[in-house]
Amino acid sequence: MNKPLGLLFAVVSMLLLLGTAISIDYNGWLASGLAVLAFAFIGWGFTLKSKIAKRQEITQR
Repeated sequence: MNKPLGLLFAVVSMLLLLGTAISIDYNGWLASGLAVLAFAFIGWGFTLKSKIAKRQEITQR
């Protein structure tokens, strides 16, 4: 994963987790939704990183 894409995933993930932390005080359902969204986004980042690494490995052969 290149640096700008990694930075984008890191910043968006942190904003989602920050939103989750702030929304805990206001609305539990919103906090739960943001937490699920944050974990899904982080998981998507790991999946994308794996696919990019696998694709680069195949092209280097």
